[in-house]
Amino acid sequence: MKILLTILLMVTIGAVINGFTNYLAIKMLFRPYKALYIGKWRVPFTPGLIPRRRDELAVQMGKMVVNHLLTPESIKRKFLNDNFQKEMTAVVQRELDNFLISEKSPAQLLDNLGIKNVHEKTEKRLNEVVEQKFESILEKYRDQPLKVIIPEKIIEKVNGKIPEISKFILQKGVDYFSSFEGNLRIQKMADDFLKERSGVLGSMMQMFMGNINIADKIQPEIIKFLKNEGTADIITSLIKKEWDKILEWEAAKIEEQFNKEEILSFVKKSVNNVIKLEQLFHAPISKLSEAYRSEIIDSMVPKGVEFFGEWLTIRVDVLMERLRLQEIIREQVEAFSVERLEEMVLTIINSELKMITLLGALLGGIIGLFQGILAILL
Repeated sequence: MKILLTILLMVTIGAVINGFTNYLAIKMLFRPYKALYIGKWRVPFTPGLIPRRRDELAVQMGKMVVNHLLTPESIKRKFLNDNFQKEMTAVVQRELDNFLISEKSPAQLLDNLGIKNVHEKTEKRLNEVVEQKFESILEKYRDQPLKVIIPEKIIEKVNGKIPEISKFILQKGVDYFSSFEGNLRIQKMADDFLKERSGVLGSMMQMFMGNINIADKIQPEIIKFLKNEGTADIITSLIKKEWDKILEWEAAKIEEQFNKEEILSFVKKSVNNVIKLEQLFHAPISKLSEAYRSEIIDSMVPKGVEFFGEWLTIRVDVLMERLRLQEIIREQVEAFSVERLEEMVLTIINSELKMITLLGALLGGIIGLFQGILAILL
């Protein structure tokens, strides 16, 4: 019986000592969190291993992540992965579709970002740009003829339109003189003509014409004249000559012929009408994008995601270098609470640490068993 008690005592002592030693060793990885002092003498093994070497751990962890885990090659493979690109395309399409059906206007969105009165500011800036451009163009071409300034294609187009302009003018003339108003105008002109010639010529004309309406006689002849092809040629020739004279004008003459401020005001107004700033900034995004939404979502987004992925793949080395991930990880680890780090580690491997403690106790018990047997034998 005494032998059995001795062996059991040795096994128990070995198990308790070894189990407690393992438990203490695990705790000493983190505890104590800070160095303990007796006077000026620091207690050995304080602080715990991880708190004492946290700076070195932070540096090594940063190197490990950058050199072995989050490498440029792994990121490139991720970006070029078909499944990843499909997922990203779906996410961007969904988010962009929600944005494009928004009833908010661009002005409201910019206002939320702190950019106030964007319409007025843009219009003011646009007018300044137009004015600067107008001044620079005048300065550059002031002493040159308009035929040098105006693009050749526009001159050719105008030359081609002159016959049409002539026909338009003549047709308007025919329409006017064929109307009742035109008849009255001819009659008034004829009456004024006779009144101005109240002498022998006027009396003779009135005697020959009698009660005949002069306008009825003149009107068909005027219309016949306007419809004559030769008249169209004359008008075309006259317009062409005047157009050629205008092309010989120097740009400075435009300033003389027309008020500079009026021209500038007309140009500004025309630019604003073309761009339609008010509609652009105050219309709902859903209305602005209505005609292009399907094309943007179905065509542009996949191409954009693919292009962005390729762009990142090419520049990922530079981007990672600029991001300084190693430094970021080091700073984060250094700033991380040791208590929180211990909690995280124990949460993940708590069962394994308990098994290590129990395994230590088991090994201690086995060692105690052999020690007891050896003690009895010896």
